[in-house]
Amino acid sequence: MTHAVLIVEDEIFVATDIERILEDAGYRVTAIATDRAEALAAAPGAQIALVDINLRDGMTGPAIACDLAREYGVKIFYVTANPAQIEPRARNAIGFIRKPFTDAAILAAVGYASGAKEATSSGDVTFFRSKCGS
Repeated sequence: MTHAVLIVEDEIFVATDIERILEDAGYRVTAIATDRAEALAAAPGAQIALVDINLRDGMTGPAIACDLAREYGVKIFYVTANPAQIEPRARNAIGFIRKPFTDAAILAAVGYASGAKEATSSGDVTFFRSKCGS
């Protein structure tokens, strides 16, 4: 089964870079969402979401992630340069990918979220202690 990934990111160059990384690896990107409305509209088709913290409608990433997890059961990885801003944390939040990211970090995170890979320590990917967040 090909896992579908939702990218919640308002910087188009960042979003399309993530999309390229995922599609080259065989994942399906359901949408690139730049704000809350777009993310929630695209959520039903996704199993995994990569969520930035600061979006065009403000610092809404954490709240969007909570909604995606609660309403759609989507597994969450945050993609941020500011992990201290991840508050509140979604119950399905697995960890975060630090910006600037590498292809390997994106693939390690999504591979783990899809069940295809084990968690691997990296300076670019941090896993929360509890797989389901807090």
